[in-house]
Amino acid sequence: MDSQFYIVATPIGNLSDISLRALEVLKSVDYIACEDTRTTKVLIDKYNIKAKLFDCHKFNEKQRSTKIISLIEEGKTIALVSDAGTPGISDPGGALTEELYKNNVKITSIPGACAISVFLSLIPRNNEEYVFIGFVPKTFKQQADIFNKYKYTNCVFYDSPNRIKDTLKNISEIFGENTKMALGRELTKVYEEVKIMSVKQLLSYYETNSLKGEIVAMIFSQEENSLTDTEIKEKINLLKQEGFSQKDISRIISKLYNENKNKVYNLSID
Repeated sequence: MDSQFYIVATPIGNLSDISLRALEVLKSVDYIACEDTRTTKVLIDKYNIKAKLFDCHKFNEKQRSTKIISLIEEGKTIALVSDAGTPGISDPGGALTEELYKNNVKITSIPGACAISVFLSLIPRNNEEYVFIGFVPKTFKQQADIFNKYKYTNCVFYDSPNRIKDTLKNISEIFGENTKMALGRELTKVYEEVKIMSVKQLLSYYETNSLKGEIVAMIFSQEENSLTDTEIKEKINLLKQEGFSQKDISRIISKLYNENKNKVYNLSID
């Protein structure tokens, strides 16, 4: 042991994914600071870990830093874990480590499971570039702002099973129903599932299939050579000359060029 504070990655589902080094550290420290003591107790009971537990979550981690610094000054060793995955990656840990660095505490990270890397390893992509935005915001405007900001990059995000259908509908509204996506749930567990299809197909699939478990999803990057507004208007005018209605025009251009249907409709009105 060459440190007094450890950030330890724990399994995201299958408890057998714990690393040997993580077990070595958790069995040697005096205390484990955890997001939820009930969740972490399942892990430590399975592996006969005797360290004392105390809670350290997003609502109290800044206050807990005082206790942790005090324990370290007493010569105690402490590990930080979250309910699943790596602390500080869309989980508590950032505020605490900031305080520890201010107090010159040496921090060691024990790598392991992380839903992002598990998910991306299962998704064929044209390039390695991606952006991770954490848990997707709730409102349509917030989602439109952030998804449009990264529309030319593979955009990875977390979501809950209770909200993902609304998010998929918003993505369909923002980019079009043919937008290519990947969605993973229950990763590393018995009912692990990864789907790669259009947002329209995802919505249809999950009308009749279960949507339990934490969600990791990715919007594949949009083509940078998508139509400009001027080009869309030119195609609108051509279709108008052929007698198509505004509703039909928006549907046709949306299908052919993966443009947002409402955007095309509004341009046709203009």
